[in-house]
Amino acid sequence: MSPEPRETISLFVPCVVDQFRPGVARASADVLRKLDLGFETPGPGICCGQPAFNQGFREEARRVARKWIQHHEAYSAVVAPSGSCVNMVRNHYPALFDKEPDWRRRALAVAARTYELTEYLVHVAKRLDLGVQCPLRATYHDSCHVTRHLGVREEPRRLLQHVDGLVLVEMEQSDRCCGFGGLFRWTHAPISRALSEEKARMIEATGVDAVITAETGCLLNIEAALDRIGSRVKAFHVAEVLGGMARA
Repeated sequence: MSPEPRETISLFVPCVVDQFRPGVARASADVLRKLDLGFETPGPGICCGQPAFNQGFREEARRVARKWIQHHEAYSAVVAPSGSCVNMVRNHYPALFDKEPDWRRRALAVAARTYELTEYLVHVAKRLDLGVQCPLRATYHDSCHVTRHLGVREEPRRLLQHVDGLVLVEMEQSDRCCGFGGLFRWTHAPISRALSEEKARMIEATGVDAVITAETGCLLNIEAALDRIGSRVKAFHVAEVLGGMARA
């Protein structure tokens, strides 16, 4: 039996954030605190199972998904600074348990209240102005999972438009893939590298100080590509901007 949800948010820290950009987790926590939203971070480092799922290891993905559900189903909402992990929970967990009715019910219940950070802020918390200052000219990269799978496109922009001093400059093909794609970055490294450098040149062409995205994997891939082409443009997660951690 799944427990009754309590009025506390679970801030889910994805593996990539935990291992490679922990500042994104700290910034996300700062944002929730700023809004006086009660939250906990149950079991940081607990994977959602996406890597196993994407490689076709369904039983391993189910095993990890059960653990994830058990850790998060007691909360009124699950918020994550990651579209790919939210997509996994929301759009793939129910199908993983199509032959296990009880687990499917639990998966559907937690999936219905799992949100990407910016969509939670805009549609649930209904807060746009977080009182943040960030004097930057920046462009926004629409990641594949956030934009195409979750349909979250305007929410990050609406939040960024309320950041004092930040000038948002749209780039051409803002939703063009950066080449990360999870394990794709390693299994198809030459293609990933070419895509990321093409994206980096698009960003550089805008003449901005920084590029902002809502997906940490994209951030890391773009950041590395910008460095390879000799660009001075910095890369930030939207949570880092909203949490007041971004600096030119």
